[in-house]
Parts: sequence; structure tokens; C-alpha cells
Amino acid sequence: MTANQILVFGIKGTGYHGVFDHERRDGQEFSVDLVVHLQSSDAGTSDDLVDTVDYGAISQAVYDRIVGPPMNLIESLAERISEDVLAFVGVEGVEVIVHKPQAPIPVPFTNVAVKIIRP
Repeated sequence: MTANQILVFGIKGTGYHGVFDHERRDGQEFSVDLVVHLQSSDAGTSDDLVDTVDYGAISQAVYDRIVGPPMNLIESLAERISEDVLAFVGVEGVEVIVHKPQAPIPVPFTNVAVKIIRP
């Protein structure tokens, strides 16, 4: 993966992901952070969007996946998001962090997250 990155933090949406009936019925907020690896030197020189990756379009794809069809595991959600992002022209790799701050855990906690890295 290249050293050039676009970082997008906190893409939020209500999703219905989880293994429990109440998660699929009531939904909860999920948040996604991305590190998109790309070659951006041409864009730095040309100052033209066609020479880089449109992080607005990527963010919309991530949001659509968060609010889309439910999955049991946030690991699966992270995997699908990585596939969506890697499908964009110019993306050479991606790091995806899916946060589930309302996960059904019986002790006090701040956040649960899964991070995956795909070249």
C-alpha cells in the first residue's frame, strides 16, 4: 500500500446489524472510520478531482452499507465495506474500523470496534 492516504472519520448511520432480535428490530447507531490508500501525487499537481478518489462518493457507499441489509456480525459489515471501497478506481488499499458503541455487553464500556486492513 502507498503512503498516500485519505482519512474519513465518523461516518454514522442507524443499522440493524447484530445477532439478537432486539438489535435487528430496534437498530442502533454504527460509525465507520476509513483510511483509503491511493496514489495522490497527480492530484496534488493537477488540482483536479479526476486524478484522485472522490471521498464523498466513498462516504456515501459506506453510509449505504451501514443502513443497508442487516448482517449478524460487524466483522461482516467491515468486510463488505472494504469490498465497496476497493471497487473505486484508484484505491490501492483500505483500513476499515466499524464502531458499535451500543453493543449488548453486560459491563460498562465505551465502544466496541472491529478493524480490518485490505490491500
